[in-house]
Amino acid sequence: MLEHFFVKPSTIDRIRDTWLGPQIDSYVEWLEANGYARPTILRRVTHVYHFAAFAQKRGCTEVASAFDLIEEFVSEWLVQHGAEAKTAAALRKHAIDVGNGLRQMLRLARDGRVMSNRHRRPFPLVSVVPGFQEYLRDERGLMESTIHGYRHHLHVFGEYLRKAGITSFGELSPALVSSFIVDCAPGLAPTSRRELCGHLKVLLSFCHRQRITDRNLSGAVGMSQVYRLADVPRSITWDEVRRTLDVVDRRTIRGRRDYAILLLLVTYGLRAHEVAKLTLEDIDWKRERLQVPERKAGHATAYPLAGVVAEALIDYFKRGRPETQDRHLFFRVVAPRAPISPAAVASSAVFYLQKAGIKVRRAGSHTFRHTCVQRLIDAEFPLKTIGDYVGHRSPESTRIYTKVAIEALREVAMGDGEAL
Repeated sequence: MLEHFFVKPSTIDRIRDTWLGPQIDSYVEWLEANGYARPTILRRVTHVYHFAAFAQKRGCTEVASAFDLIEEFVSEWLVQHGAEAKTAAALRKHAIDVGNGLRQMLRLARDGRVMSNRHRRPFPLVSVVPGFQEYLRDERGLMESTIHGYRHHLHVFGEYLRKAGITSFGELSPALVSSFIVDCAPGLAPTSRRELCGHLKVLLSFCHRQRITDRNLSGAVGMSQVYRLADVPRSITWDEVRRTLDVVDRRTIRGRRDYAILLLLVTYGLRAHEVAKLTLEDIDWKRERLQVPERKAGHATAYPLAGVVAEALIDYFKRGRPETQDRHLFFRVVAPRAPISPAAVASSAVFYLQKAGIKVRRAGSHTFRHTCVQRLIDAEFPLKTIGDYVGHRSPESTRIYTKVAIEALREVAMGDGEAL
């Protein structure tokens, strides 16, 4: 594989003669298979080649122990080559690029695959509250997406305890728990505060059950009040939807992909994670149907495949989707070649709303979902039909869209209120 990127046999021999020679060869093959550009591959091979010599000088010729030398190598590399960076930001970017490439290669050599750091991080507080993740999954039956929400709040709680000098849950007190909530609450929305308090109550009840704490401290957690129908859906007008779709540059691979994604969001009211999970098997071209499995309410939904959506998907398949054995519908545009994430779906929605100059509170993929529901409400479809269409778990989720006449209020705000 190295022969595809280096002309001189002597250069190839030097690379293969290092103790990481076979691993470098495999790494180059993996980079090319995952769509990395030629300059990126050449740059990373250079970094790995010099790292191999650096590690050998320090008596390291094992992949497992080489991880410990990455930071030292990056620091030395920046001393020698940092002058190429014009700004401090460019220098940081250069350091990240060198370090990430080395970690990527070593993970591939050690594990036979590359995994992101996010998936390798241990569950928060696992050392002081063992078994809590298993309790959430096995006894409470929570979905992995819900457990991921616990991760964030438990990490914040663990950091707070660390800064307070608390090393054992046996040192917890109602005053300390209350002070944590008071410290975090101002920066959170009402629903986020309620979610934080709920996660904390579950954790403290589990600690008492497992005798990690002498008493049940969950009573010290006050649940913030969230009123039903207190909010107004953040939808946009259908004209604003057209303006957003018009700014998508469909001459590019990203544009063709994102145009299809935006149409799925606004046509069917899909959630970001539902779009990210779609596979080729979910499109029945013969019957002209779109199947959305594993919805939030625990069921699947079948839709008629709209012509405009079908055309956008075909355009992406023909001139955008990479050739791969993976059956997911949408893929990253930049390397490594991998299925798109829910966060990327939401980020794309935000990008095009901002590009179109559409101002909306908390812009994201749900903006298009809310717009889809609001349009169905305005068309006077039954609430049960709308709830089933967009996969609402509870009728209350649909009912909120009926509390105000969005279009009528816009006319009042923009026009002559006295005349109306």
